[in-house]
Amino acid sequence: MKHKVLFISSTGGHLNELLQLKALFDDTDFHLITEKTKSNMKLKEQYPGRVNYLVYGSKDHLLAYCFKFPYNILKSFCFWLKLRPEFIVSTGAHTAVPMCYIGKLFGSKIIYLETFANIKTKSLSGKLVYPIADLFLVQWESMLECYPKAVYVGGVY
Repeated sequence: MKHKVLFISSTGGHLNELLQLKALFDDTDFHLITEKTKSNMKLKEQYPGRVNYLVYGSKDHLLAYCFKFPYNILKSFCFWLKLRPEFIVSTGAHTAVPMCYIGKLFGSKIIYLETFANIKTKSLSGKLVYPIADLFLVQWESMLECYPKAVYVGGVY
């Protein structure tokens, strides 16, 4: 029986990094969650029945984000109840953090891959997920100084 794995990230570069792991989709009962944007609507066609979307929100529009973020937390909880993943794999950012905490609270194992973009500094989502991650991966060896319990895996590109 295949493990139930939820792959989750924000749209853009974080999603691009997450999709570098798509070879793992074949070996798992996977589901993918990201933010709904025009650029990633094709994912529903590519992976029928295995993709859901959260509301796109940007901290650049703080007032709207103050409403969208709590809504996404509630929606994430509903997705977790529906999917009940054994593992949650994420590359960040803000969209994924609530799901990691929800999953941890209800027994999912959290696997987090810190962004390739950071070579010497922690990302905000990395800082938030690191304390609860069962496996925290970094793509730069220099990031082991920031996250001493992380595992260096090299770049996913």
